[in-house]
Amino acid sequence: MTETRHATLALHPVDADPHELLQRRQIVRRAKWLVLVLLLLLGLGAGRTVFMRMANARALEAGAAENARQFVKTATPRRGGAGQTLSLPGTLQGQLQSPIAARTSGYLLRWTRDIGAPVKKGELLAEIDTPEVDQQLRQAVAARDQAGASLELARSTLARWEALRSKDVASQQELDERRSAVSQSSANLAAAEANVQRLRQTEAFKRVVAPFAGVITRRNVEVGDLVDAGGGATRPLFVLTQTDPLRVSVNVPQAYAHLVKPGQKVSVAQGELRGQKFAGEVARTAGSIDTATRTMQVDIALPNADGKLLPGAYVQVALPMPASQALLAPANALIVRAEGTLVAVVDAQGKVTLRKVQVGRNLGPEFEVVSGLTGQEQLVLNPPDSLAEGQTVVVVAPERAASAASSAKATP
Repeated sequence: MTETRHATLALHPVDADPHELLQRRQIVRRAKWLVLVLLLLLGLGAGRTVFMRMANARALEAGAAENARQFVKTATPRRGGAGQTLSLPGTLQGQLQSPIAARTSGYLLRWTRDIGAPVKKGELLAEIDTPEVDQQLRQAVAARDQAGASLELARSTLARWEALRSKDVASQQELDERRSAVSQSSANLAAAEANVQRLRQTEAFKRVVAPFAGVITRRNVEVGDLVDAGGGATRPLFVLTQTDPLRVSVNVPQAYAHLVKPGQKVSVAQGELRGQKFAGEVARTAGSIDTATRTMQVDIALPNADGKLLPGAYVQVALPMPASQALLAPANALIVRAEGTLVAVVDAQGKVTLRKVQVGRNLGPEFEVVSGLTGQEQLVLNPPDSLAEGQTVVVVAPERAASAASSAKATP
């Protein structure tokens, strides 16, 4: 084989330089070591990548398990302790309040008391001029006198006919007719007397007097106004109100009606009189529920000797309710779903049981439990909508629950 052929096949001639052969061997050895190092580095990189992926997978699984845990706060139902105060709106009214109307027609001659004036019982409030009634009274008196004269004539005639009958000069029929005339004349006189008394009483109504002691709160007439008898509520002359004591009427809901009794102490407050409370007492109750509003009317007597409270003012009445022995549960433990009103009960193993309960009175932050609980259960507070029967939860203290909630919000 020629040298040219050796060069083409990259073969070295046998008679090549030994030093050159040694260099070539060293180059081959270094290339092998370099390849070995590269393979080792690649293996280490692949191992590190696999290890990191396995570690990340384990961390992800642990995080998912931690996030899947449901942290909840719980509370135990309690027996009713202190009573509740029921606040209801009301309007102050006089203990006695009446529109004063005229009982006879005429023209107002004068009035003697204006609004805000205190009056006593029987005190004159106004006078009415009634010329028609005066004339009717005179006519009635004349008719009565006429009937009296007719009666006297009938009696004297009867006496004469009785004398004639005793002598058998007159018949019994004629005597009976004279007796009937006396009876008729007596009846006519009685009717005339009754008419006179009626007109005198009507004439007495010209003086409008106060039926009870109080304060004039309204005056609707002026001197010279035409006054109609029986004006009543359409146009009373005055409105008279007794301001001490006052009366407050409130409508108590049906759920609390059975707890209100006469003699019960109450507190009344008016918004404009800040910091002041006025003591009152339940005077009477309606004793029945209004079917239209499902409430019971309650009247409260309120002393007002100093006159600070004014009739017609809007007030708030605080009715203290007696303590209830029913179970009380937090209002934020309720779950309202299609199957009814439920609560979530957690056992010692953290397992959730959805229990149906019957709710009584709503007391705001709490509610009465009529049935469904014994009082030893742990109720989940603010249960999420996803809470299901048999789900396992973790009961934590309020601080832990707050931190868990904040961590859940921070997790993307």
